[in-house]
Amino acid sequence: MLARITHTKALHWLGRQLLNRDNPAAYFDPLAEAINPMWVQEYTPAMVERITAETSDTKTFVLKPAKRWTGFKAGQHVNICADIDGIRRTRTFSLSSSPLLWESEGRITLTIKRLPGGLVTNWLHDSLKDGDVVGLTAAFGEFLIPTPAKPVLFVAGGSGITPILSQLETMADQNYRAPVTLLYFVRTQSDVIAGEKLTALAARYSALSLKIITTHEGKEPRYLNDNDLATVPGLKAREVYLCGPKGLMDLANDLLRQRGLKDTQIHSTFFAPPAQANLDNDQLGGEVTFSSSNLKVGSEGDANLLEIAEAAGLKPQHGCRMGICHQCSCRKTSGTVVNRLTGKVSGPGEESVQLCVSVPQGPVALDV
Repeated sequence: MLARITHTKALHWLGRQLLNRDNPAAYFDPLAEAINPMWVQEYTPAMVERITAETSDTKTFVLKPAKRWTGFKAGQHVNICADIDGIRRTRTFSLSSSPLLWESEGRITLTIKRLPGGLVTNWLHDSLKDGDVVGLTAAFGEFLIPTPAKPVLFVAGGSGITPILSQLETMADQNYRAPVTLLYFVRTQSDVIAGEKLTALAARYSALSLKIITTHEGKEPRYLNDNDLATVPGLKAREVYLCGPKGLMDLANDLLRQRGLKDTQIHSTFFAPPAQANLDNDQLGGEVTFSSSNLKVGSEGDANLLEIAEAAGLKPQHGCRMGICHQCSCRKTSGTVVNRLTGKVSGPGEESVQLCVSVPQGPVALDV
């Protein structure tokens, strides 16, 4: 087995050993990866078993993670790690399969749409093939089916159907005993993702009412409107789950509130970065102290803490880079930061902050 390792990889491994003596995974992983990618410990390896085209720009990837992976709940996400042109890239994707598939067969599925100009999604579509190995993090996210069972309305747009596929299949498997309605908006019929699966679910799961709405097949665009909500029986008692483009989610929130639904009944998850708050950059910036690294760096307010750390040569843990996964959370020991998504200002003392969406407002000290 060792003969398979090239001299270059061996030298690379030895160099990394010397740099990572305090991290066993970093110490041994380059050697393990050269022998068998499924032995890597820093993340959970997952082998690609099958790739299926859903639409012209969307594919479903069937993965078999190493047995040590801890599983997931319907509606959660994972971070995918892949080496692209020698650089490890990490992106967040929703799981599209039921947890039962993992529990019974040790498999999961990710249904991923190609994004124009997207580095990782284009690589996954164009370069990933059967037998390749990617990395998985633990699953995370609170976009979860209500327990005990309550009536549910799902509103999905385009590839926002992905986590809802996992939820619907789970509900059908568990015989979820409450009315469930899905309003699924797509540009045209050819853009329907997992159409056969949705039709099959509606046929075997009598509690599910399925309505697929095309927005761009008529003379005028057709979007979510109040009449759509009027067709949902007992709407005011429903828990509502939204996933799709920001325009659809903003419209749905407005219409639902007009019909008297409370904010606590409306649950959203993003498959793209949420809109950023308008911040006054003149009030931002300051010296950032990375206490554990004994490093101080000045900033002008035009970069978040993760970017500042990386520019200084540090490599803090991170995931989605958009404020969803919380993998980059760390302890702020002093100073004030502003959340770039919400505009919320932190307190001046110790607390956990997300590096990828936090901008310093004056001097800040971090346990990094």
